Amino acid sequence: MDYYETLGVSKSASEADIKKAYRKLAMQYHPDRNKGDKAAEAKFKSINEAYETLKDPQKKAAYDRYGDEAYKNASASGFNPGASGGFRNAHGAGFDGNGFHFEFGGGGSPFSDIFGDIFGDAMRGSGRDEMRGNDLRYDATITLEEAFRGKDIELSMRVNVKCKDCNGAGTEGGTKPKTCPHCRGTGRTRFTQGFFAVEKTCAACNGTGHIVENSCKSCRGSGRVSQNRTIKVTIPAGVGDGARIRLAGEGEAGLRGGSSGDLYIFVNIKSHKLFSRNGNEIHCEVPISFVTAALGGEIEVPTIDGKKAVVKVPAGVQSGQQLKLRGKGMSIVKSSLRGDMYVHVNVETPVNLTARQKELLKEFDGEKRSHPKTDGFFAKVKEFWQEL
Repeated sequence: MDYYETLGVSKSASEADIKKAYRKLAMQYHPDRNKGDKAAEAKFKSINEAYETLKDPQKKAAYDRYGDEAYKNASASGFNPGASGGFRNAHGAGFDGNGFHFEFGGGGSPFSDIFGDIFGDAMRGSGRDEMRGNDLRYDATITLEEAFRGKDIELSMRVNVKCKDCNGAGTEGGTKPKTCPHCRGTGRTRFTQGFFAVEKTCAACNGTGHIVENSCKSCRGSGRVSQNRTIKVTIPAGVGDGARIRLAGEGEAGLRGGSSGDLYIFVNIKSHKLFSRNGNEIHCEVPISFVTAALGGEIEVPTIDGKKAVVKVPAGVQSGQQLKLRGKGMSIVKSSLRGDMYVHVNVETPVNLTARQKELLKEFDGEKRSHPKTDGFFAKVKEFWQEL
């Protein structure tokens, strides 16, 4: 099977032409349209196989350069150009999603340059990284006040911890695991097939490089046991919503002496009934009477630390203006300083007026006064009408 013939395109076909041909054939031979037709099912698989290679410029280049037979021999040897979750180490050698490692014969081989780029980065070695414990996650929901002050929390969870009876070794009576005879402690076995040298995780020791003959009875050779554990965590003052705190080595214990995973604390901050936050700033909307707005004065406002602050209101203040209180905002992480607080003025119109109050307002309205915004607006309206 030639991939170009399968899709009915030439080698000079563009990516758009290849995609168009694939879609047309995929619709024609799709199993839902050809139920029970084995030939159509086989054709559909061939179409997908061809498209998976030709849609990728790097795979297509390898296919064109080294020919159909060499490319398919690579696949037959376990090399899967379409594998997901693959990796590449610093030397360009790759792992597929199943843990297989591939090296290509001949230093500086073009295969290593082209196929190596298909995969991502990977770790090589004796399998110690495969024995690492899982990372753990905890979502901590706190109030804005707790974010301001900081908070100590205790996490209770059931996790895998290092077995005390064998000190994580997984062996009984202090004996040491034996070096795996199949991989000689490397955690990987290698075999050659055709053009390629293929390396994969040792099945005898599961990539650990060691075999436990006298397993610890408490952990059954794993080197870890499940138990309840309490961890104390300090959430720092000034922490932000969505912050992630990493505690290295506080995750699950690894297998047979493998390194422990990490614990990640994700911080969620509840919304507040009085304050809103923007970085290190605290914002608060405060209503004031129109008399205070006109004449000026002083008002008391709450602050995030639970205290009160006196704010001087300038005469003639308008709704929406912000009055700044320096150093009354949020705590700043790893600092003794604080952000600023902003009071958003909201001039309140009085309701349920008495007859006397209404008379006074009418009398006030009849007096000459200065309303800069009102006067400016109606001046613009007058000009607008004159221009019509």
